[in-house]
Amino acid sequence: MSRALLLATIAVCFPQPVRAADNPPADPFTRDKLVAWCIVPFDAKKRTPAERVEMLKKIGFKNYAYDWRAEHLPTFDEEVGLLKKAKIELTAVWFPANLGPDAQKLLEVIKKHDIKTQLWVTMGDPAGKDQVAKVESAVKVLKPIAEEAAKCGCKLALYNHGGWFGEPENQVAIIDALKLKNVGIVYNLHHGHDHFDRFPALLKLMKPHLFALNINGSTKGGDKVGKKILPLGTGELDLTVLRDIRDSGYSGPIGILGHTQDDAAERLADNLDGLGWLRRELAGKEPGPRPTYRTWK
Repeated sequence: MSRALLLATIAVCFPQPVRAADNPPADPFTRDKLVAWCIVPFDAKKRTPAERVEMLKKIGFKNYAYDWRAEHLPTFDEEVGLLKKAKIELTAVWFPANLGPDAQKLLEVIKKHDIKTQLWVTMGDPAGKDQVAKVESAVKVLKPIAEEAAKCGCKLALYNHGGWFGEPENQVAIIDALKLKNVGIVYNLHHGHDHFDRFPALLKLMKPHLFALNINGSTKGGDKVGKKILPLGTGELDLTVLRDIRDSGYSGPIGILGHTQDDAAERLADNLDGLGWLRRELAGKEPGPRPTYRTWK
């Protein structure tokens, strides 16, 4: 057998492994995945529902998560109608950890418009002296909400907001105990400052249950020095965290955070500019100069 034929035979029988660079991870931060979040009570301009929907259209958001205070609930029906007309998806609704009057108002509108959305729920530390008792207490609170959500085709997402309930391991334990298919997690970077050192491991743990992931500019210990909520691209950990998310294979909704008392449009635009800058570097390209931010110096 000639040398050339021998080498060709070896190549066929023992193909070379595909290099990681030949199949880079998919980009989870494309515009169609992005969800505007925390822009109702957090907006210096205090926009009306019509003004808010117009803002989302102008910036280019196709997805929106609704947070509120009691003063906003009377116009929730109007807002959902305007979102449907504008073809903007109501990806999620901030929801109480009960089925009281506010919850009923939200559900009434969700059912009226036949919206299949996520209900984002947080709660304080559940009663109980040990882990088993705390999980049982949390299940008792959350199960009726999850069952009510299922009746209208909605999902319940556990929202980390600090404390025992904000630990992903505890949320997964609650989900395992509930045994309901419509229950998962929405993870928030701005409430995860204590998680950065083990973030890749937590992502792996949460991924089977992860309904949404809200990103934010991140600096280690930032929650202790007035840097809890930063525009994307200004945090020292941003590139690392976004790379961890990309490499995890997560491909669901990505929340873009307002959550300040700036003009919500300007804060969202700052985050989009920062994300675009970071994505260029994630893709191995020259990112160019850091964006000029409107709400951060």
